[in-house]
Amino acid sequence: MRKENPIIFADYPDLDIIRVEDTYYMCTTTMHVFPGGEILRSRDLVHWEHCAYAYETLGEHPGQRLDDGKGIYGQGMWAGSLRHHNGLFHLVFMCNDTQSAYYFTAEKAEGPWTRHPMAGFYHDPSVLFDDDGRVYIVYGNRDIHLTELLPDLSAPKEGGLDRIILRDDCEGLGWEGSHLYKLNGRYYLFGIHWPKGSLRAQGCFVADSLEGEFTGGEILCQAFHGRNDGPAQGGMVQTPQGDWYLMLFQDHGAVGRIPVLVPMAWEKDFPVVQGIPESFEREDIPCKPLTCSDSLRAPLNEVWQWNHEPHGELIHQDENGLRLTTDRVVEYVTQSVNTLTQRTFGPRCTVEVTVDGAAMQPGDYAGLCALQGRFGQIALTRHADGYALAVTTREDEVAQRACIPWTSSRVQLRACFDFDTDTVRFFYHDGAWQPLGEAHQLHYLLDHFMGCRIGLFMYSTREPGGSARVSGFTYHVEEELV
Repeated sequence: MRKENPIIFADYPDLDIIRVEDTYYMCTTTMHVFPGGEILRSRDLVHWEHCAYAYETLGEHPGQRLDDGKGIYGQGMWAGSLRHHNGLFHLVFMCNDTQSAYYFTAEKAEGPWTRHPMAGFYHDPSVLFDDDGRVYIVYGNRDIHLTELLPDLSAPKEGGLDRIILRDDCEGLGWEGSHLYKLNGRYYLFGIHWPKGSLRAQGCFVADSLEGEFTGGEILCQAFHGRNDGPAQGGMVQTPQGDWYLMLFQDHGAVGRIPVLVPMAWEKDFPVVQGIPESFEREDIPCKPLTCSDSLRAPLNEVWQWNHEPHGELIHQDENGLRLTTDRVVEYVTQSVNTLTQRTFGPRCTVEVTVDGAAMQPGDYAGLCALQGRFGQIALTRHADGYALAVTTREDEVAQRACIPWTSSRVQLRACFDFDTDTVRFFYHDGAWQPLGEAHQLHYLLDHFMGCRIGLFMYSTREPGGSARVSGFTYHVEEELV
């Protein structure tokens, strides 16, 4: 089977990758969705499946639960460093909302994962366990810092090595996204670079010691997949057969930042990238899909994540599906708690769900959304004199774009995503699928800093206490496989 590159056509940014024996593991940024700190697993670098989450919740402050009315959109868990050392998996990341570092370990990548104290704040961190037992972390933007840590990673080591190993004063995004490795006695620092007016680039610097000078520069600056966006920022890994690869990400519009696999070679002990292949020949290795259709009965499939930390007391599952109840009044879906999400997948995907609003109150909305800052949604809503179906979007402002009466408390809803055009269309079932409203334009913007997600929601705009049930969720991806 021929597998296209990108390897995963969905939002898995800020990748760090390792191999333990014959299995590869990769962590990714999860920001404001929970559970978080996601770890993926693969046997061949091409077919990936969900492995674990490092945490269910972090429980740091009300914003992580959307209890402040604003939330932590675009913040939360960023750019983890995944390592395997002395029989343990180690994951270090930082949260922009708390300005704190987080450190988790596990005996198996599948968990359970245990949190440990860690002081400090390290932008795009990378941890190095050196051969002599010392531990370092490299981090920063423009000025790349190297700091020696205590052996338990709890804090910087007093009197330990602490220096700036790379400076950049370019106009645009300076060096960041650090990944530090030791190979054959030399130290390799990989990072991302994006000068103004240029493509995003991947770079590498090398030094003979951590006290010495790091020299190097850009090693890959190439448009890819029909877009004027260069893949960069990720980790390197060696196969059991001795081949080397970079796993990078590429900005890919509204679907998000997608993983791209790039072969790498060595010349005079320095990495060389000849180009980005369009596809890889690989066997069809069985693995669990990264999307799921779901009855929404307990338990939920592991690929679901909640938009912000869930309020469990408002969630109920039984043989009829998932019931969501409200405890507050909000204006629109991005303020609503307990929105259940999955990633969208390119190039096109379609999802459907059944909504039962018999227990909704006037002013309630329940349905299916394209979750991002400029969201779009189709919902069953209840008025004082009955039900209606409504499409609401946020463009320059939030507005209802279409609304029709509906005579039942139940409805089937559909959303069709097209990432060639970055649009979503909404439909309802009335003997056949009928469109409602116009195509809504999707965007990748920094307010959410995340690819568009599919969301199942229920919220109240007049008084709390209503509930709706969602069930029979189906997900279809149109894959580019030959």
